[in-house]
Amino acid sequence: MKKKLRRSGAKIMASLILLLGSLSYVMVLAVINGSIGFIAAMGVTVFGALGVAKALGEAIALSYGWIAGLAIGCGVVRGGLRYLEQYSNHYIAFKLLARLRDKIFGALRVLCPAKLESKQKGNIIAMITSDIETLEVFYAHTVSPVCIAILVSAAVFLFVGLFSSWYLALVALCGYLVIGIAVPLVSSAKLKESGVTYRREFASFNAYFLDSIKGIRDIVLNNAEERRRAEVDRRSDVLLRETRRMKHGIAAAGAATELLVSLFVLLALAAGILLVRADSLSPGRMIVGLTAVFGSFGPVIAVSALPGNLTQTFASGDRVLSLLEEKPAVERVKDGKKIRYERLDVRDLTFGYEKGDPVLQGVNMRAGKGEIVGIVGKSGCGKSTLLKLLLRFWEKEGGNIEYNGVDVDEIDADNLLDNVTMVSQTTYLFDESIEDNLRIAKPDATQAELEAACKMASVHDFIMTLPDGYKTQVGAMGDNLSAGEKQRIGLARAFLKGSGLILLDEPTSNVDSINEGMILKSLADQKSKKSILLVSHRESTMAIADRVYRVDAGKMQEVR
Repeated sequence: MKKKLRRSGAKIMASLILLLGSLSYVMVLAVINGSIGFIAAMGVTVFGALGVAKALGEAIALSYGWIAGLAIGCGVVRGGLRYLEQYSNHYIAFKLLARLRDKIFGALRVLCPAKLESKQKGNIIAMITSDIETLEVFYAHTVSPVCIAILVSAAVFLFVGLFSSWYLALVALCGYLVIGIAVPLVSSAKLKESGVTYRREFASFNAYFLDSIKGIRDIVLNNAEERRRAEVDRRSDVLLRETRRMKHGIAAAGAATELLVSLFVLLALAAGILLVRADSLSPGRMIVGLTAVFGSFGPVIAVSALPGNLTQTFASGDRVLSLLEEKPAVERVKDGKKIRYERLDVRDLTFGYEKGDPVLQGVNMRAGKGEIVGIVGKSGCGKSTLLKLLLRFWEKEGGNIEYNGVDVDEIDADNLLDNVTMVSQTTYLFDESIEDNLRIAKPDATQAELEAACKMASVHDFIMTLPDGYKTQVGAMGDNLSAGEKQRIGLARAFLKGSGLILLDEPTSNVDSINEGMILKSLADQKSKKSILLVSHRESTMAIADRVYRVDAGKMQEVR
């Protein structure tokens, strides 16, 4: 089945125009400048035609000097107004692109982390970069040209009808409607599928290529270069095929437009000659009218050429609008109740990512300050899901999650994150210094606090062996550090933040037995000040736990 746009082109255009907001006045200014500017450009030839008509004996009130002066003046005005039009259009475009990026980052923040788990990072990168840049075509080269085409066509129709002949004006109007409306509609329908497919495949290629770059080491170690290269080539061929389809359609539409312009020019010329022969129109007025008609097709030609770019623009706009309109998995609690963590109680908790397929059923557990609570179970049994529910990444289906007797759905979102910190199995490090990466947890932390947190996580000694110590740059995506070192820095972040409850998801899965022992000792030393939920599939890790729960097939029971 062919994948279609979720919205029609008209709805996408309307939604994108609504984003103009306070910039609407600049767009109106651009349209006015563009319309007057194009009419001024036509004025150069029309005044020239008036001079010819005057020479043929037509009663023209203007002198030759005035006609020449006005023609020159029109040329000068055209240059200035054209600059203002382009400046206004691009001012709007770049302002809106910045606004759209801000909106996308805001939307991602709301959707994060639950819904972003299912989205490819390369796809998101394509949206923030390529899709947003594609929308520049709409704001800078679509809205204004369409409005200009309508205004100029209307002005020329009235001028030719009033000064020359309404028959000649009707021929011009038919040309405007066919070239400016019929051709774009037909070509847009033909190009729509290839444009949508191209944007989809482009985003997919970005995601695949980014994964290939990030996983290049594993690709080499597993001797998978040829297979990966073959898949990259295949995806490139798909993009090339879709590009050719679009280019072929664009070329066909362009050829049809040029043919139709020539046809309507000939029709206008034939109509003018017939009117002169029938004594319904003087030669001088025919020349002026035909000159105006011949020079007026520029704006409608620009509109006719829009579908070639708009197919991709609409596909990009649809993807961006879909993200902006996507609903988060949970609504963020604002101005909710505030707590200072003392205890956690989970009763009869039920949850499933899909209805009718529960991941957790009737889960009961408790944790208080001064306790390390262990949670064990096989991979995929729901341990990590439980931790995400405790942070309200997902909406629970049934039961209660209470902090100090207050349900998690009633607690202020920022306050919840201040009281509860999670360290996941994989720690993301930004391409900044180790110190900067640690300060994400506490921006105003002193050097002594940084070092104390790193000592607790058994990573301080390692950091001090680096050339610049805490000032050492991590490198893009943390590639200069091992998985174990990243995980220990993630632990240090949690200790630095100082939350009352720390959720640890497999905190020792990437470290050796010596470092595991040091980390577990640090956890044991910290338990008097906070609660620690320790999730692991290793039974040995549970040695420091005061109580242990086992998760099996979505159900939990206390085993120690």
